[in-house]
Parts: sequence; structure tokens; C-alpha cells
Amino acid sequence: MKIVLATTNPGKLKEFTELSKSEPWLSIEMAPENFSPAETGKTFFENARIKATVAAEMTGVLSVADDSGLVVEALNGRPGVQSARYCEGTDADRRKKLLKEMETVKSDQRQAAFFCAMVVSNPDGTVAFNTIRCWEGIIGYEEKGDNGFGFDPVFFLPKKNMTAAEIAAEEKNRISHRGQAWAQVVAFLKKMASTEANR
Repeated sequence: MKIVLATTNPGKLKEFTELSKSEPWLSIEMAPENFSPAETGKTFFENARIKATVAAEMTGVLSVADDSGLVVEALNGRPGVQSARYCEGTDADRRKKLLKEMETVKSDQRQAAFFCAMVVSNPDGTVAFNTIRCWEGIIGYEEKGDNGFGFDPVFFLPKKNMTAAEIAAEEKNRISHRGQAWAQVVAFLKKMASTEANR
């Protein structure tokens, strides 16, 4: 089954291909180079839906999009849907800003969660499936680990006693917000492929 991943980011394509290495029936392609929808949604689901439907309508192929971000309780849910646009600059700049904002927040009030919404769009732009999953943790006091990206080095997992950037990629793919959501999408696509094969 061929699907389009609603992104032009080769890194994201690589990540999803890695997540799908045990699904040889699934072929994933990137959206066309001119794919650039305005992410005007107020929620992760709305932004994922915008990206998935635009990619599907552009390509005429079943498309999958994700929108994810970090929700921090002490910051009233920020950075949220603005996670990638939290401030100008790099991921490192965004982590620095977050740690600065959290400087005076007590250890028992540093709860946070990564959220990931995924939407599967039919070629006509209608939503075929959607899900949203979360991964709970706390904001640490310093960066640790270099396996991850984004806010991973400051996202501490108490049960693991390490950050999201310190755990092995294979385990992260299994337990993260994106890994959980993708597992549900794959289950839906597998059922869809099976139904089509039996027609």
C-alpha cells in the first residue's frame, strides 16, 4: 500500500520509514516539493487535518499527517501548537527559552506531556481516520542526552530516570506519543488494505 507522508522534511520521512520497517507492505513517500499548507489550526488535530487533506488532494493518494508539540502545565499549556515556533532560532534556542521560563517552577509543578495527533486523509480530502496520543513526563533542569531532537533533552521521564534524548531510539519509537499514534494508524491501514484485498 502506498501512502504519502504530508511533509517535505527528509528527516521526518526517515523517522516514519524506521517506524515502519516491520511493515514491508507499506510504502511511504514524501509530499511534493511545493507542499506548504498554512498551519492555522488552534489544535494539534486541526493542523494535522489541514496537512493531510492538502497532501491527499495534491497527490490523489491516501495521505498521513502528524502534528505534535509539548504542553507544559506551569506555562498554561504553552508552547503547545506553537512548539516548533516557540521562538526564533534553533531547537537549542527553544530549549534554552523553556528552561529559562521554568527557572522558578518548583520540582512538583513541572509536569508536561508531548501530544501527537495523526490524521489519515482519503484522496478526496475527507478524513478516513484520526487519533491523538500523549507521552507524560516533567521538564528537567538541564539538557541531557543527544539521541533526540526538539525538546527531548529537557523532557524527563521519571519512570525511566532519564530524558527522552537518553533512551534508545527503538524504545522511544515504541513508547513515545508519535510511536503510539503511528501504531494506531498502521493498524487502521492494515485493516483497510485487508478489506481492499478481499473485495
